[in-house]
Amino acid sequence: MRQKYTRLICGVSVLCLYILFCSFTPADTIVTGGYKIKNIIIDAGHGGKDAGARGQYSYEKNVTLSIAKKLDAAIHAQLPDLTTVLTRSDDTFIELRRRSTIANQSKGNLFISIHCNSSAEGTAYRAHKQSGVMVLVYGLHRAKEQAEAMRENASIFEEKNYQQNYQALDDSDPANAIILDAFTKKYRKQSIMFGDYLMREFTDTDGRAALGVREQGVYVLANSAMPSVLIETGFINNPDEEEYLNSDEGQTAIVQSIIRSITTYRNVLSSR
Repeated sequence: MRQKYTRLICGVSVLCLYILFCSFTPADTIVTGGYKIKNIIIDAGHGGKDAGARGQYSYEKNVTLSIAKKLDAAIHAQLPDLTTVLTRSDDTFIELRRRSTIANQSKGNLFISIHCNSSAEGTAYRAHKQSGVMVLVYGLHRAKEQAEAMRENASIFEEKNYQQNYQALDDSDPANAIILDAFTKKYRKQSIMFGDYLMREFTDTDGRAALGVREQGVYVLANSAMPSVLIETGFINNPDEEEYLNSDEGQTAIVQSIIRSITTYRNVLSSR
């Protein structure tokens, strides 16, 4: 009975939040005018007991942290008017919901989550192995394209009480579906826009294979109240890409592509 009333109260609260949320800005129309990028949240995927994907000799959690730190340093050096917040700066396990809380409490304007991809092919050398860069933005409606989301969301199973913590992300509940849809529409255009700029830089400038910008139900993006992307920087289980992802040259190229994308994104927003 207690659980029933708790769920009812949560449902009413969600609906009230939705009404308040929509009263300020029509869905899908935010940040196209007067929106400025001032504070960027840099999220190094995984960490601590959650190693993420594995290559022949490296772990995703270490690669993402190294890239995140390089990105943080590059923003301060090349875009000094911006501030940054790292969701983690060492090999610490940070819950997914805590990452979005950090982003929101820090009043971020853009959330960039750094990850490495992996495929079912394993880590052995083989011809025509999966490769390339992919950008994910939050979306629930593409049910057949959720492979990366399922892998990234697996981090929640490392958390205590994960079922209670992520009950609000159950889109089968009508109240939850309403508020998730509102968040999705509010920041969808800007997330996709920034994702497109990233993909253009990765492919046209760096010559990387392109896997496109995809909408998936990635939890770390779900509650970040700002335009948000998750960058799958390459397949760590592909020996060639693993070497690239671990090299200073490769990480620097990835970081500079992100810097150029931020610059383009800011310029477009400021011109509107």
